[in-house]
Amino acid sequence: MHWVKAWLDEAMEKQVQRNPNTMTAVTVGEDGQPTGRQVLCKEFVPDPGYVVFYTNYESDKVRHLEHNENIGLVFHWDDFGRQARLEGIAVRSPPEESDAYFASRDWGSQIGAWGSDQSSPLESRAALIAQVGKRAMKLGVKAAGNLKSIAAKDRPVIPRPPHWGGIRVWPRRIELWIEGTDRIHDRARWDRTLERGDNDTFVVGTWTGTRLQP
Repeated sequence: MHWVKAWLDEAMEKQVQRNPNTMTAVTVGEDGQPTGRQVLCKEFVPDPGYVVFYTNYESDKVRHLEHNENIGLVFHWDDFGRQARLEGIAVRSPPEESDAYFASRDWGSQIGAWGSDQSSPLESRAALIAQVGKRAMKLGVKAAGNLKSIAAKDRPVIPRPPHWGGIRVWPRRIELWIEGTDRIHDRARWDRTLERGDNDTFVVGTWTGTRLQP
């Protein structure tokens, strides 16, 4: 995982794309249909080895994970000719970790987390804006029409919604790919065991790796 972290850090430092920490998260629903979407990697911890993204716990992706905890993640840095695939188990982050990250978010984004019932049908964008405004006022926002116009001193503290927080992904398999000339790419895979411990933590085994033909 240290190699993936080094690649991610380099991509973030050089800003090779707008969101270099973007990763595709693939989950599988009860009907067996895989679904992918882009999420942002907000924390990458090489030891003991997990990745964190944040989301609405009532979203389709989390509903899928409640049925099937297995998940796939893909980082792709096209300008570098690099790709990293991670496959593993997804669990919810500790509440205190989600609280700390939520408190660091932009104030408007905090309100947005309360304002949207992610993946639920919507009549119109106007209905969404009205819903966000109504919920913002319930949180103590005096005038929710233009959040950016509200002075910092007039902004109430927004608590983290119970339906919003982090997802920790514990990889059991990582595959790295580096673009080569004449399509002779470099490709390798590493595997480890995961033994579930207390409070959605894992006892991790040693990584073992092998090269793969491209």
